[in-house]
Amino acid sequence: MSRLRITEIFYSLQGETRTMGLPTVFIRLTGCPLRCHYCDTEYAFTGGEYMSLDEILSKVASFNPKYITVTGGEPLAQKAPCEELMTRLCDNGYSVSIETSGAMDISLVDPRVNVVLDLKTPDSGEMSKNLWSNIERLKPSDEVKFVICSRKDYDWARMKVNELCLAQKCDVLFSPSFGQQAATQLADWIVADNLPVRFQVQLHKILWNDEPGH
Repeated sequence: MSRLRITEIFYSLQGETRTMGLPTVFIRLTGCPLRCHYCDTEYAFTGGEYMSLDEILSKVASFNPKYITVTGGEPLAQKAPCEELMTRLCDNGYSVSIETSGAMDISLVDPRVNVVLDLKTPDSGEMSKNLWSNIERLKPSDEVKFVICSRKDYDWARMKVNELCLAQKCDVLFSPSFGQQAATQLADWIVADNLPVRFQVQLHKILWNDEPGH
């Protein structure tokens, strides 16, 4: 029987992406092969407990949600059972998204799943891990996110948006690294350059100061 190592399952508001503000069940998987310097979920690197897919689906159903986000850590580090879980969630009629680092192959993710691909910028410390073959697999319903830590990151991300024609493939999100890149400054840069991207801040950090379970 397939199982996954789970850090937490909780019901909260989506803090990012196009479904920001909507009540969402989060399934946070344990483990991540990356070590971005700004990571806000280091508690998900280790620990957790194994749950069968049936146990996970039962827990999710108890919240009676519409939206589900599979996150981590890096959820696709537990690749096959994670993919199986998302297919079963879609089969049950949920609107499903996955937050993945961009370092993991998304080719076998169920096409009904909204992939939020977090491409790593130079100042993340993990830019070399980006798997660029994922770009050709993006669907119009997917989203690409850049966490911007500095002007250098912004210029690099702007170059990649243009070079890879990302805005023609799917929605593109620019998010300031919390406590590092001033949000207003990033917003001003986007407006000045007339970039075809969506600025976002992390709603959950504003509301709950990034406490686990939110």
